[in-house]
Amino acid sequence: MGITLALGFGTPKCLHETTGQLEPQEKLPTVRQLAEDLGINTMTVNKAYSLLKQEGYIVIDRRHGAKVSPRSAGRDNSQPAEQLEEQLQLLIAQAAIEGIHEAQFHALCARIFARMKIQIQPLA
Repeated sequence: MGITLALGFGTPKCLHETTGQLEPQEKLPTVRQLAEDLGINTMTVNKAYSLLKQEGYIVIDRRHGAKVSPRSAGRDNSQPAEQLEEQLQLLIAQAAIEGIHEAQFHALCARIFARMKIQIQPLA
């Protein structure tokens, strides 16, 4: 299951969501079940779920457990956009150090977008 890559990091979870491996509202394993499946401490899974909740990737309900967050078009994206810009700046700097030119970087991004199963709405 794709959620196993999320432990400790939100980004791989985000990749699983955008590539269609996890659907919005999909129920996730319980903390105890996931810890048992992975052979790790429940506190590790609990911490990962808490981080994913903070980042808005999952919602947690005591009665129904953890679920993948619905993608909401009305959400304020200003803070995530700022964070994304910072992350992209680092990636572009790393690409430049590796000798990847702007056109190559754009081609790489285009290939990745083509593999994604999400549809990005054009700006109004």
